[in-house]
Amino acid sequence: MSKVLGLALGILAAIGGFVDIGDLVFNVSAGATFGYQLMWVVVIGVVGIIVYSEMCGRVAAVSGKAVFDAIRERVGFKAALGALVASEVVNLMTLAAEVGGVAISLQLLSGLPYRWLIVLAIVGLAVVLWVTSFEWLERIFGYGGLCLLVFAVAAVKLGPDWGKVGSGFLPHLTQNNKLLYAYFAIGLLGAAMTPYEVYFYSSGGVEDRWSPKDIGLNRANAIIGYGLGGFLSFALMITGGALFLGHGISPEHLGTIALGAENPLGRIGLLFALVGILFAVGGASIDTVFSGAYNLAQFCGWEWGRYRHPRGAPRFTLTWLVLLALALAIVITGVDPVMLTEYAVIFSVVALPLTYIPILLVANDKTYMGRYGNGRLANGLGVFYLLVIMIVALTAVPLMVLTNVGQN
Repeated sequence: MSKVLGLALGILAAIGGFVDIGDLVFNVSAGATFGYQLMWVVVIGVVGIIVYSEMCGRVAAVSGKAVFDAIRERVGFKAALGALVASEVVNLMTLAAEVGGVAISLQLLSGLPYRWLIVLAIVGLAVVLWVTSFEWLERIFGYGGLCLLVFAVAAVKLGPDWGKVGSGFLPHLTQNNKLLYAYFAIGLLGAAMTPYEVYFYSSGGVEDRWSPKDIGLNRANAIIGYGLGGFLSFALMITGGALFLGHGISPEHLGTIALGAENPLGRIGLLFALVGILFAVGGASIDTVFSGAYNLAQFCGWEWGRYRHPRGAPRFTLTWLVLLALALAIVITGVDPVMLTEYAVIFSVVALPLTYIPILLVANDKTYMGRYGNGRLANGLGVFYLLVIMIVALTAVPLMVLTNVGQN
């Protein structure tokens, strides 16, 4: 029974945390721009995050160490340092965007001034992180994130052309504006495979004290949890294509995205959408700030983890407090969180090789993993995704420039 409960909580946490502000922006914008033509890219991204999250969880279960610990031990200081720098820069950009998203959600729900709500969001996150256990963080933001399922209901109510939706799952190139199409494809992949997700996932496995007997649970969490997160991404893209594309609306604000649920479902749909977005970006804020603190603490060999009281891991605690303060300093300048999200996603694509190459190497290290190392399927998929990652990493910035950050 405890295993079933653990699986259920893992699935709920994945639903609440997979769809962050990057997924919200790129999925709805892709639907509003190209309809359902990019559904196939979401499939590729979801399978990719499942493959590498399963590796990370398996490493954590077998070794009792998070992936960044293993990377430094088995790959070496220089490779680990490169991965650390890249991940921390992307984490900070993403964290600032997520905090801005929390403040926007609170503003839409309350009508209070945005800048004051930025401060409230930072203080609220700090208090929640200080007093709440890891298990309850998963539960609160996982259950709250379930409100995003309102977009699945809205997608059905909007009555899309299901034949066109189905054809969107077949890989193809658009006949119009190929550069913009490629930009959105790369953005969708980057949003699905953001580096903080795998680092947080493996550290969470250590927090939950996984062991080799939990490898099956890890695999189920990765497949079912991220699969359900992908289902939400499909719903968001269908909503964008069925509602915004036909009206020529470009959803450049979180409030506009929430209208995708209000149009077919009324005020109750809008309320569920705003609450779901609040918990999703709030959960992603926690994931990113912890990921940044986990990585630095593991690289430096410090005590870390929410299973300890904050005073029991003072340098880990100080790290996530500093990251929150830096995020506040960035977003209080008035930078647009949605625009910052687009930059964060594209730069995360550039950093993907530094994240995923060491993970694949560690998962294949037989002296470290023993009989639990990668099999042929995991290696085949891992190498395939590395090739995809290398291609998108090389093309991400040029496409961002050529398309004016997706504005064409």
